[in-house]
Amino acid sequence: MEMRLNQYLAKCGVTSRRGAEKLIISGRVKINGEVIRKLATQCDEKTDKVELDNCLIKPAKNYVYFLLNKPPGYITTVSDPFHRPTVMSLIPKISGIVPVGRLDLDTQGTIILTNDGELINRLIHPKYEIEKKYLVGLNKKIDDKAILELENGVDIGDELLVKAYHIKKVSEKKIRLSLHEGRNRQIKRMLKTLGFSVTSLIREQFASLCVNDLKLGEWRFLDRNEIVHLKNLVRLN
Repeated sequence: MEMRLNQYLAKCGVTSRRGAEKLIISGRVKINGEVIRKLATQCDEKTDKVELDNCLIKPAKNYVYFLLNKPPGYITTVSDPFHRPTVMSLIPKISGIVPVGRLDLDTQGTIILTNDGELINRLIHPKYEIEKKYLVGLNKKIDDKAILELENGVDIGDELLVKAYHIKKVSEKKIRLSLHEGRNRQIKRMLKTLGFSVTSLIREQFASLCVNDLKLGEWRFLDRNEIVHLKNLVRLN
C-alpha cells in the first residue's frame, strides 16, 4: 500500500506528520538506501525499506496506549539535548511510544502516550477540535471583562486569534477553561496579552480522559472502551 512518506513515519509512531516533514527535509530519512528530501515522496509499506537515522522503522504490530499524570519538571519529548527529565522516563520503555501533543515543563496533568501514529496525528490536528480542560492559577484577580475577552478571542501575535471555551471562575485568582487547539504556550500567551501571569497550570482532561485516579508521575494503560472512544472522536475506524 503506497502512502506519502510523512504519513508512513507518523504511522510508525515516530512523530506527527508535520514533525515527519522536518525529518525528511533535514535528510534523516532513507528509502531503500537513498536519502529522501522531497515531501511528496511515496513509499510502499510492504516492499520499501524505510530508515530514520540509519535505523529501519516499521509500523507497530501491537499498539500501546498510556495515560500519564505528568508532574511539573518533566518535558514532553522523547529525548532532550539538555538532558532534562522527560515523560518517557515515567513509563515502561517500548519502542515507538511518543507523547500526544505537549505540556510545558511546569505544567502538570493529563497526557496520552502511544505508538499509534495515525491516532496521534488526528488527536493533535485542529480539524477534530479535541477538547482539553485546564485549571489555571493567576497572579491577580480576574474579572468578567477579561473572561469575555478570552471567549471572544485574543490576538497572541502573528495575527493569530485564539479562543478559550467554557470558562468558569473557581476563585478570584483561579479559572477553568477549555481549548479546542493546542498552540505553543497558548494559555500563558493569551493571559499575558490581557495582563496576567499564570502561576499554576493543570490539564484536568484530554478528550474524555482525566487522571483523577493517578498520583503525579503515575500511569495506567487505556482500556478498550477508552481507546474506541478516542478513535470515534477522530473518525478513525
